Amino acid sequence: MYIDMYVCAMGTRTIAVSDEVYTRLKALKRGDESYTELLNRLAGRPSLTELAGLLSKDQAAIVRRTVEEGRERSRARRLKGVR
Repeated sequence: MYIDMYVCAMGTRTIAVSDEVYTRLKALKRGDESYTELLNRLAGRPSLTELAGLLSKDQAAIVRRTVEEGRERSRARRLKGVR
């Protein structure tokens, strides 16, 4: 039995698969693709490279600004909780 663990900002999940499934998944992996990337590809979730070019420059600027504002609010909440 093989176990793969992936850690990211969204959390960690550990899954157990049989030797047979592990061998099949390993055969499907591309180059340095992680198991998370492989499973996302097999599950139909687009990768960031597949999303490149979908937004106009103005739309991308709005997304960047919105993400940064969210990060600033998150930082402020964390700092407020530390005091």
